[in-house]
Amino acid sequence: MSVALRQQLSLRKTRPETSFGPFRPLPALPWLVMAAALRIVGFGRPGLTLPALVLADICVLLAFFATARDSIQAAGGQSSLAEWTLAEQTRLSASILWRIMLVMIVASVGTAAVGFTSFAPHLMWGLDGMAFDQDSDLGRFWSAAIAALVLLIIVNAESNGGRVALFAAVKDLGRHALWLGAAVLVLGAINVALGYGQELVRTAIWHFWQTATVGQPLKNLVYVVFIFGFAMLRLWITLSILTFGLKQSYARGG
Repeated sequence: MSVALRQQLSLRKTRPETSFGPFRPLPALPWLVMAAALRIVGFGRPGLTLPALVLADICVLLAFFATARDSIQAAGGQSSLAEWTLAEQTRLSASILWRIMLVMIVASVGTAAVGFTSFAPHLMWGLDGMAFDQDSDLGRFWSAAIAALVLLIIVNAESNGGRVALFAAVKDLGRHALWLGAAVLVLGAINVALGYGQELVRTAIWHFWQTATVGQPLKNLVYVVFIFGFAMLRLWITLSILTFGLKQSYARGG
């Protein structure tokens, strides 16, 4: 964004279309709901599957943006993400998406080439796994690493007029390897624990559905709260840990 545009943005409130009215205290929720809805739309419809998945991943990235902004500010840092319009965030999300997709494709193909053919497809869910659960423990660590790379891309883009630079972010990842690497390991372990915890809650909800005498609307509400509650919790934990690791790296070096 130009300096003039940033000055204009600083003199006015964020555009109302990015606040989602009553959802403002939960800024990631609308995007996560859209991501889930788009996956449902694309399921079983060959002509819609690819565009639906692309749009769903953009929604996950927008949820990541919203959570990153609040997490950085909560950690005492400064972020201009609140000044970015919805159009700017969407363009940046699309730019990040195809670069991260290339990373995941290369990692998946390389993993399959060395003989781990059963695990390789799980690497394609690294971006989705930043918010939603997946069924592979190693995949959960991979999602933590992808989240760290996405965060560094965003931080780099903030200081470079919104330009996305994958290789610069990879270089930054190496420069902050000590603290961010530790953060990724901790986050991966927490993701594994969250996955098993989510499965236990899912089983309890299934029994609730089978035995409870309450109406179907209440059962549906419980399930919706379960799905998106865990998704927002996962995003908050992800950004809190990675932001802390990045902050410590800047403060202590490495």
